[in-house]
Amino acid sequence: MIVYNLELKDKFKNYSNINNKISRDIKNGKLFKIVNGIYETNSNTPAYLLASSIYGPSYISFEFALAYYGAIPERVFTVTCATYNKKKKKEYHTRFGNFTYRDVPPLAYPKEILLKTEGNYSYQIASLEKALCDKLYTLKPLQNLKNLETMLFDDLRIDEEVFDTIRIEVVENLSKLYHSTNVNLLVKYLKKKKVITIKCNNFL
Repeated sequence: MIVYNLELKDKFKNYSNINNKISRDIKNGKLFKIVNGIYETNSNTPAYLLASSIYGPSYISFEFALAYYGAIPERVFTVTCATYNKKKKKEYHTRFGNFTYRDVPPLAYPKEILLKTEGNYSYQIASLEKALCDKLYTLKPLQNLKNLETMLFDDLRIDEEVFDTIRIEVVENLSKLYHSTNVNLLVKYLKKKKVITIKCNNFL
């Protein structure tokens, strides 16, 4: 369970030295520091369940979310999160794991976020479409569809079967909020791929 410093001060208000009590609980393995002022009572809690409590508002996205959906083959050890209007990337290195937070456009931020619950914990994570758009938004602008294809399947190593489940209408709606060359190219690529698929099916 996540516990905040103010909660502990209220809980231990009858102690003469609250900070010493907190320090003793940390030493005795009753509390585990996440970052300053935030603690966890279970040392085995997965990092992604703690992400929103460390820095926010935020939701899980980028590489971690893509791995969550099986879109990329690599296991991602850093919990990558999206924020807005923070101006600079933030990194936290904790006993539970590493966390990064970086901006996406404010208008795009609240769209396509899913609320998940695990036991007493809840967390927010981007949909597959949103996670890919967020990732492409952070990359250097690409020149054409061929460059995009190379980025998707050679550099990011996106799984083609998972890619084929992407909802074009969702990406198209999101693209209006990013003003990103890469996201716009993704829309064009998805539409072109759909046309080719339809022609192939008709031929068969």
